[in-house]
Amino acid sequence: MNKIPYINNKANDSKLLNENCVIINPIFSKKNSKYDEEEIFNLAENINLKVKYQENIKIRKITPSLYFGKGQVDNFKIYLKKYSSNLLLINTQISPVQQRNLELIFNCKILDRTGLILEIFGERAVTKHGKLQVELASLTYQKSRLVRSWTHLERQRGGYGFMGGPGERQIESDKRQINKRISKIKNELKKIESNKLIQRTNRNKNSNPFISLVGYTNAGKSTLFNFLTKEKVFVKNQLFATLDTTMRKCFISPKKHFILSDTVGFIKNLPTELVVSFKTTLDEINYSDYLLHVIDVSNPEWENQKETVEKILQTILGVNFNQKKIIEVWNKFDLLNNDDLSFFNNYSKKKENTILFSSKLKLGKEKLLELIKKKIRKNKKFLLFNLPRPIDSKKIKPLL
Repeated sequence: MNKIPYINNKANDSKLLNENCVIINPIFSKKNSKYDEEEIFNLAENINLKVKYQENIKIRKITPSLYFGKGQVDNFKIYLKKYSSNLLLINTQISPVQQRNLELIFNCKILDRTGLILEIFGERAVTKHGKLQVELASLTYQKSRLVRSWTHLERQRGGYGFMGGPGERQIESDKRQINKRISKIKNELKKIESNKLIQRTNRNKNSNPFISLVGYTNAGKSTLFNFLTKEKVFVKNQLFATLDTTMRKCFISPKKHFILSDTVGFIKNLPTELVVSFKTTLDEINYSDYLLHVIDVSNPEWENQKETVEKILQTILGVNFNQKKIIEVWNKFDLLNNDDLSFFNNYSKKKENTILFSSKLKLGKEKLLELIKKKIRKNKKFLLFNLPRPIDSKKIKPLL
C-alpha cells in the first residue's frame, strides 16, 4: 500500500476540507511515475477534497462492467469504510456503465479523472464565456451518464454536480432536454465567437504580431505574462488558475509592440470534451503568429509535460502546426541544481528558439524579447511603393 503524498494545508486555508476521498491509480506498466500520483493528489486538493488514502492498482485486464477485478473492488469497499470516505476517485476515464455499477456497489459517489478536471474547471470559470464553455463540456460528459445529478443549472457552488452524493435529486430531464440546453449554449458561443472574430480582424489591421503563451498547467505562464507586460493578472500556485484568455501589449521598443495572450494550461489526458468546448478560447492559439511554450524545467517530468503540450497543439493546429513558430521558454531555472543548470545551458546552445528564463530572478527577459524581435524581422512582409520624390535615408526609421 502506498502512502499519500505530503498535504499542503496552506493551499486550503480559506475553505474546509469536508469531503473524505480515496484515490485509486490504475497501473498498466512499470512506467507509472510517482509524479502521476502527486498530480492526481494535487488535482483532488484543488477542489478541497481531503485525500485519506491512495493506492496504485495493477490492471491486467479491464473488466467491462466494473473496470477492476472483483477482488480489487472488494478491497476498495474496505478502504472506503476504514477511512470514512464517501467518494472514490479513479485516476483514469471509466465508462458510464462502470461508474453506475461501482456507485451501486459502494453506495457512494465515483469520480473519474475527466469528471475531476471538469469540476476544477467549473470552479475556476469566472467570465460568462468561460462558464458557458465549461457547462458545454460538462453537459457533453453527462449526456451519456444520465445517472448523474442535474445540479449545474441550480448550483450552489462553482462546480458542475459531479460531487453530489447518491441521495441527491436525480436528473429530471432526458437527453432531449440536455440537447436543448447544449444547443442554446452553442448558439451563445457562436455569438461570442463572432465578436472575437471582429476583434481579431481589427487587431490584424494594426499589423501588430500576435503571440500566445502555452504550456502545462502551473508551468508559470501567468507569471511570465505579468513580467513581460508589467500587468497584474491573477497568479496563484494552483492548477488551472487561468481559464479565460487575457491579452495585453508587450513593448519591444519605445514605439513597437506585440499582443501577448495568456491561455488555459494543458494537462495529460485533457478531456476531449474540454478541447472541443474551449474551441473559441483555443482558436486564439490557431491565429497566433508565434507561440511561447513555457516549460517548468525544475519539474522532473518536464520532458513528458513538453510532449503532452506538443500533442495537444498538434490536435488544435492540425496542418498549421509549425515547430519553427514556437519559442521554448525554459522557466524556473533558478530552482535547478548546478548539474541540471549546466545541462540546460549546454542544451540551449545547441537547440534553436530556446531561452532560459526566471521570473523570480528577473533573468532572460532581454534575450527573449531579442529572439522575438529577430523572428518578427525575419518574417516581416515588405511592400514596394512608387514614391513621388526621393526620400532622405536619414529620416527612415527602423521597423523595430
